[in-house]
Amino acid sequence: MIVDSALYRGGERIELDCAPHDYATLRSGVREDGDFVWLGLYQPSETELSEVAEAFEFHALAVEDAYVAHQRPKLERYGESLFFVLKTLWYVDEDDAVETGEVNVFLGRDYVVTVRHGRGSRLGAARHLLEGEHDILMRGPFSAVYALTDFVVDGYLGVLGELTTDVDEVETSVFSDERTRDSARIYRLKRELAEVRRAVVPLRDPIRRLATVEASLGSLDPKQELRPYFRDVLDHLNVATEQVESLDSLLSSAFEAHLARISLQQNDDMRKISAGAAIVVVPTLIAGVYGMNFTHMPELGWQFGYAYALLLMVGSAIGLWVWFHKSGWL
Repeated sequence: MIVDSALYRGGERIELDCAPHDYATLRSGVREDGDFVWLGLYQPSETELSEVAEAFEFHALAVEDAYVAHQRPKLERYGESLFFVLKTLWYVDEDDAVETGEVNVFLGRDYVVTVRHGRGSRLGAARHLLEGEHDILMRGPFSAVYALTDFVVDGYLGVLGELTTDVDEVETSVFSDERTRDSARIYRLKRELAEVRRAVVPLRDPIRRLATVEASLGSLDPKQELRPYFRDVLDHLNVATEQVESLDSLLSSAFEAHLARISLQQNDDMRKISAGAAIVVVPTLIAGVYGMNFTHMPELGWQFGYAYALLLMVGSAIGLWVWFHKSGWL
């Protein structure tokens, strides 16, 4: 469905007396350099997307990618238009889960059409923020692309902030004195980081192309005044990439430390079991010796032989317990 549609001129939103799907009237309002139409769609049907594609003359391959979704971040040129894909991320704290959405952007000289997939990929906030920045908005359709990328990349940093909190909790748990089972959570967090990496890392090349002079974009290259803004987005994206790698390394180290602690705990348990077995075995040995029915054995005819055997068993058990305790086995 169409979420929003508007004409922008001179850094201002112009309200037109037409239906949102009246694409011809929308485009006819473009009169000056820098004017553009911004049309926002959310999970459109194949028929809706086909109508938009026909009105704006999109390339068939780009339309197919936008409808099917599940694309990796990329920037492609089709004649006099660009097709830009980026992933959106949001965090579900209860499940330690990172959910993903997708935004497909069709960009031409006088239009920007965004096709969103996923419930967490709302772009209304980005549009409203841009409408308050008249100096940027008057730079044409690439100003909308900047607003989208800046909004999405800031979302990456927010998600990574939540993941950093979770990684800190895992580290505290791994190195606590309590016996914990952190391997499942570590694996889950590493899997979510892999999801973040698939969104962040491939996006660096498209943003770099927008931030520098890129011959492959032809006449659709952003204006010189907008390149510093895209460089700022690229800087934030590089920070996000470094955070992903750092958190992944910390989780790997935490997992290795967790395995090492499990190994030490098992060794400690085996020592305690061995010490306990020794305390039981020695008295059992003494009892076994004095339980043999030989006729000629020392102490068999002794009046205090029974008491002596009991004291010997108890004394040997106490002696072993003291020795194991001092050596740290118990």
